[in-house]
Amino acid sequence: MQADYVIVGAGSAGCAIAYRLAEAGRQVLVIEHGGSDAGPFIQMPAALSYPMNMRRYDWGFQTEPEPYLGGRVMATPRGKVIGGSSSINGMIYVRGHARDYDTWAEMGADGWAYADVLPYFKRMEHWHDGGHGGDPEWRGTDGPLHITRGKRTNPLTRAFVEAGRQAGYPVTDDYNGRQQEGFGPFDATIWRGRRWSAANAYLRPALKRPNAQLLRAYVRRVIIEDGRATGVEVERGGKIEVIGANAEVILAASSINSPKLLMLSGIGPAAHLAEHGIPVVADRPGVGQNLQDHLEMYIQMKATKPVSLFTYWNLWGKALIGAQWLFTGTGLGASNQFESAAFIRSAAGVEYPDIQYHFLPIAVRYDGKVAAGGHGFQAHTGPMRSPSRGHVTLRSADPADPPKILFNYMSTEKDWHDFRTAIRLTREIFAQEAFAPYRGEEIQPGPQAQSDADLDATIREHAESAYHPCGTCKLGRADDPMAVVDAQTRVIGVDRLRVADSSIFPLITNGNLNAPSIMVGEKAADHILGRQPLPPANDEPWINPNWRVSQR
Repeated sequence: MQADYVIVGAGSAGCAIAYRLAEAGRQVLVIEHGGSDAGPFIQMPAALSYPMNMRRYDWGFQTEPEPYLGGRVMATPRGKVIGGSSSINGMIYVRGHARDYDTWAEMGADGWAYADVLPYFKRMEHWHDGGHGGDPEWRGTDGPLHITRGKRTNPLTRAFVEAGRQAGYPVTDDYNGRQQEGFGPFDATIWRGRRWSAANAYLRPALKRPNAQLLRAYVRRVIIEDGRATGVEVERGGKIEVIGANAEVILAASSINSPKLLMLSGIGPAAHLAEHGIPVVADRPGVGQNLQDHLEMYIQMKATKPVSLFTYWNLWGKALIGAQWLFTGTGLGASNQFESAAFIRSAAGVEYPDIQYHFLPIAVRYDGKVAAGGHGFQAHTGPMRSPSRGHVTLRSADPADPPKILFNYMSTEKDWHDFRTAIRLTREIFAQEAFAPYRGEEIQPGPQAQSDADLDATIREHAESAYHPCGTCKLGRADDPMAVVDAQTRVIGVDRLRVADSSIFPLITNGNLNAPSIMVGEKAADHILGRQPLPPANDEPWINPNWRVSQR
């Protein structure tokens, strides 16, 4: 079995690449270990906590004990299903800040500044403002990826934005437009009441073409002969076979699996490969390094009125929501319930936002456990640009073994300072007049946690990953020893092999990573096709004019 282009991973970037290559008439084979995304658990937006906790849809990765979080082992979900993590995520759509991409370019990612990537965000989007205003000229309106906004009918959802305004922060109509900084509505990859994953947006349309195929198999390594990738070794139905690639192999297997596959194929830090008896094809010390993520904590409050989603947090309520969604595609089941957002700066002298908020009109954990006491609300918050770096390494030379993952969360003093700041700024927002009709006592961290030491103890025990791992196959210049791919996403030192997914981010972007991951797939597709990149955009993003002297 062979194809011109073999794409490993039917996730956010892989689906986009498959779509664009198939559209251009190339012969494409996408290999995905996971199965179908059919059924309500994935397609119903309000059911988002289920697929992330189901082994059927998740690789089930875990970190090594995290030394600065009391030795906790943290879950690292990655989608093992068509659509990849876009099929199990929270459906939140955030491009990132313009300055994130300008920083990429400064770090050596030539051609990946904001002006270069904005046209790809526009190309991929089909944005529906839903009567909420926004920045239409900054958005795309005919791409495959439908983006909508929730109805924001819950009074708590509206109170959050009003509280931000009362606390002196800007309000923004469209954080994905000219102005990210401020409080406003969330964008979501939801369309007609369904999760609009990369599988729905890109893969299904691609597979309707005769030149695109999907193969279910477990990829073990890339076959490299004389410094060129010629195919991949896969396991399928208990048998090991080779799938040939006439033109290129493209790894889009996630920031965890892409570096693992490179190392199993002999591309990575030479000493580490030698440890596991893997012959070195290309000594690239950056493979698996530079691992980054966002940590967050829920600041939870009790509500004094029965206005939260707890009303439906029982068998009968969930059955009603499910039935309404199943038969009409509408109602509470058609929203991820994250309908209000904020991006703020933590201090004067910080040029652009470094704290994100997801507001939720219920006090509940990711595993679906509701807070004691019933009605409540919460804001997920955490710093955006942690200086901590971790790594993905091989556990053994056996492709069936999961890799070793260590994020080194909270390994610098700046991490602790920034996280404490985020918690204290959140308390101030919740103390505003807009929440007065609903505000009960604080559940987490709890009113007793006031000192730095108290907050540090809470963070150590309760901080959770926002599930935004990236950076392990950094994009950069060929003379950067830690760069893994060049500006065209080609693996440095190996021909006919690319990596295109969140692992190539030199620096984590502001907010959720699904949108930037899809953008990487869109832009990589043009490089693969040998096309001129889309012409740069000259749109000038808004930066708070007082950033040097004031925090808001």
